[in-house]
Amino acid sequence: MTHPTLIRRDHGHRPVLLDLSLSLATGGVPVLPLRAGKVPFGNCRACADNACGGRPNMKTPGPCACPRPCHGWAAATTDPDVLASPAWTVAWSRAEAIAYHPGGAGVTVVDLDDADAIAWARKTLPSTRTVATTRGEHWIYRGAMQSANGVRRGVDIKSSMSYARWFGPGTGTITELPPAVRALVVKAPAAVRPVRSTVSAPAGDKTCPHRSPAYLERGIAMAEQRITEARSQVHATVYRTFLAVLSAHGRCGCLTEAHIDRLFTAAQSKGESPRHCTDAWANARTALGV
Repeated sequence: MTHPTLIRRDHGHRPVLLDLSLSLATGGVPVLPLRAGKVPFGNCRACADNACGGRPNMKTPGPCACPRPCHGWAAATTDPDVLASPAWTVAWSRAEAIAYHPGGAGVTVVDLDDADAIAWARKTLPSTRTVATTRGEHWIYRGAMQSANGVRRGVDIKSSMSYARWFGPGTGTITELPPAVRALVVKAPAAVRPVRSTVSAPAGDKTCPHRSPAYLERGIAMAEQRITEARSQVHATVYRTFLAVLSAHGRCGCLTEAHIDRLFTAAQSKGESPRHCTDAWANARTALGV
């Protein structure tokens, strides 16, 4: 049965899904439209294959400037001006449902596809808010993590860099993300530290204006905060933050492994992989020539 809030009607010239999306966005939930088949709208030609998503081989990595919802989960936003823009209004008028980026909303969805998966969760996981879906249930926990499909039969994890269909607010009290859920995506302990290359001071420099502990500490702390408080476009936020840090401290030898560890840890707390952190750091260095 279709959820009553997802029946598509028009309120004058404005799609009802747009109204619901704006309501969710006001509550800090980054949303995007889904077309038939529960999939995001297709990429535009300029953004085919995530071409502007900041991959290592791109000359100008960073966020997409395309006004259309063309990046799947990364298109999810809480910006009402974007959601109600002409291009997005067309998408909402053709949409069949709403999706949201759980990681951007600070939550993790344990997607249980059938009765067996639900029975397993009730025996294994702590209770939390549940949402009835077309085939099973979504269990919602507070906290973001890495997403993964097929962690066991009938169970997917949807959080950072993923999207989940909105079926309503659900019932029950949301609880903290437990270690048992995080453990579902852990295949093996990390054996290799990401390579991120610290930056050496130019030859002949004996002093550095940034070596004041207070100045450097404030800069790193602000960078950590910017990343951890990101509610949407986490990829782009991480890249821009790395770029800002390297712009301020990348040519004077201030940055140490400890500083970079803090930045990578902040990014990974939002669900970014070590590989993405390494790529974003390398892209930022390349863009600045450091």
